[in-house]
Amino acid sequence: MRVLVVTAVPAERDAVTRASGEAPEVRTVPGAELHRTGPLDVLAGGVGPAAAAAATAFALASGPYDLVVSAGIGGGFAPAAPVGSLVVASGIAAADLGAETPEGFVSVTGLGFGRVLHVPPRPLVREAAAATGAATGTVLTVSTVTGSAERAEALLAAHPDAVAEAMEGFGVAEAAGAIGLPVLEIRAVSNPVGPRDRDAWRIGDALAALTGAFGKLIPVLEGWTHHDHHD
Repeated sequence: MRVLVVTAVPAERDAVTRASGEAPEVRTVPGAELHRTGPLDVLAGGVGPAAAAAATAFALASGPYDLVVSAGIGGGFAPAAPVGSLVVASGIAAADLGAETPEGFVSVTGLGFGRVLHVPPRPLVREAAAATGAATGTVLTVSTVTGSAERAEALLAAHPDAVAEAMEGFGVAEAAGAIGLPVLEIRAVSNPVGPRDRDAWRIGDALAALTGAFGKLIPVLEGWTHHDHHD
């Protein structure tokens, strides 16, 4: 049973592979470098949904895999996801995929084509959250990171159950969904969503939290991949 884990950058990839306590086996496939440790093949696929989707698709072509996980750090919506906490996505939403209209933003689904939401397997979300102590809710995928209170408020108004935002989850989910594979997203919160303040970011703490999370998550993933994916 194999699990493909897709991060944005090498620091996130290495945080995931450190969870096993063993040096990963590195192998190259077209378009990607996979770091294998235990049941996980981990790659740094690049920043943003397009890069994430492309890297995931290339890696999946080297398959076979049973599950795809989007992982990394991200911004958390207060008070649900404070800095240093973990979130597991019950929904993976493309928050800015659509059109501006005189009446406001309309998603591509609202425009009558495409989709903007992937729903991970609910039993897996519950098990992953219980094992890691993570909050659950919608994780938003954005192409432009939120930098103002007004934008944060607008996102929450449109997605009241949002707990975090990041830049890759929806791209990973699109690639996985194209071949019928289930997807999970887990994020360690490095900063609050809102006014941009680099001095308040806790990237090192979030990466450490990500490592800890995967130490607890690997047994869950190993057990789950032996069950019906469609529970």
